[in-house]
Amino acid sequence: MVGRSSLRDQPLPTPKGYPGRCSVWSRALRSEPRPGYPPGVGSCFLVGARTSIVCLALCLAPAPLCAQPAPDLARILERLDRLEQENRALSEQVRALQAQLGTAAPPPPTVEERLDIQQQRIAEQAQTKVEASQKFPIRVAGMALFNAFVNSKQSGGADYPVTAAPTGAGHSGATVRQTIVGLEFGGPRAIWGGKVNGSVYMDFFAGGTNSTMRIRTASIEIAWQDRSVAAGLEKPIFNPREPSSLAQVGISPLTGAGNLWLWLPQVRFEQEVRLGASSGVRAQLGAVQTREIGPYVGTVVPEAARPAAEGRVNFYHKLDDQRRMEIAAGFHASTTHAGGQSIPSNLFAMDWFFNPWKAVEFTGVFYSGQNVAHLGSGTRQGFSVYTAYGKTYGYAVESRGGWGQLTLHALPRLDFHFFTGQVDDANHDLEKGSIGKNLLFGGNAYFRVAPNVLMGLEASQLRTMYLGQGVRINNHYDLALAYLF
Repeated sequence: MVGRSSLRDQPLPTPKGYPGRCSVWSRALRSEPRPGYPPGVGSCFLVGARTSIVCLALCLAPAPLCAQPAPDLARILERLDRLEQENRALSEQVRALQAQLGTAAPPPPTVEERLDIQQQRIAEQAQTKVEASQKFPIRVAGMALFNAFVNSKQSGGADYPVTAAPTGAGHSGATVRQTIVGLEFGGPRAIWGGKVNGSVYMDFFAGGTNSTMRIRTASIEIAWQDRSVAAGLEKPIFNPREPSSLAQVGISPLTGAGNLWLWLPQVRFEQEVRLGASSGVRAQLGAVQTREIGPYVGTVVPEAARPAAEGRVNFYHKLDDQRRMEIAAGFHASTTHAGGQSIPSNLFAMDWFFNPWKAVEFTGVFYSGQNVAHLGSGTRQGFSVYTAYGKTYGYAVESRGGWGQLTLHALPRLDFHFFTGQVDDANHDLEKGSIGKNLLFGGNAYFRVAPNVLMGLEASQLRTMYLGQGVRINNHYDLALAYLF
């Protein structure tokens, strides 16, 4: 048997979870006395006693609670119910406030927020604006246009002929001469509260292959609420409408086929009379300077420029925000001086626009008159001067013509235009070899590659009838790419 002395001298095994030698356990087994305790009671015994007391206290803790009287418990439960009801009411109020905040209009921006927005806008304008010396806004506008084209045998060497030549070879190529660059401007308030605005547009079509910049149109306008006064270089007042084409831009589309387009210096006055919320009349009257073109035979040179009077009355009616109808009547009156003769030039014209459906548009012009070549007919057959029996005579060539176009907005990115037009000069005023009639018909498709990029494909046929020589035909095919800016 192992004695007490041998146990005192041997190390004890380490309890699980404790590292190394446990001196407390060894002192307990050795029964080393502790101050205030009987011999044989060690530190581990003391710790175990304390732990047991604490556990006993925790187990007996619910006893006082269970011993509470019944009225006290009822009051506690009543308070708990009341608190739960208040919490539920507060939750409903919070949800109601959240719903109101979700539908209410946002509060107006503070002064600091407005200043930040203004500073951002000023910074954007500083990057994009074109600065003018007078500090008024100017906007760059126009179109970079590339054309690749093919003509048949009777093109006469022109990129886009306005009449089929009697003889000749085919002509094809590519060009960017029809690119347009423009400036649009707005000025301050003028007298009586009028607003000043205008524009100038240029292209590179002049000069043939050696392209030079030229002015196409330009205008300065003072506009009031119902009237305006304008001066500049524009289409004739009686014919403001234009067919749609990316193939013929250097001169107006359907030149030589009913579109009297020649840009002329002019001053005009416009007055609008409203006949209701959606109807009204616009009346225009102006003075125009003509550009006279020589006769189709002879060597008589007319006076280069002559004054003319022009006017137009347009009735319009809006069916809704996207549909409207317009019909207008116009006139031109002037006199050509050539070879000592005064040759009248006058015409009556009608033009229209109507889109009965959102996707369909009809537009066009008709005219009837005499000596209209100087307005851009394309046939150069306005008048003739001849001598008989020692006396000089001059007479005007009667002419009728016009054009029409049907537009189909097939898809948001795709539009189709189908057009036709003709100039029909009176044969009894013409000599052999002159152009009796010039007819064009064709169509094109515009596809919007991007919001400001158009691709156009156009095909047209020009049929020119020469007195005594028959009909000559020119087919034109054009592929265009336009970047609008």
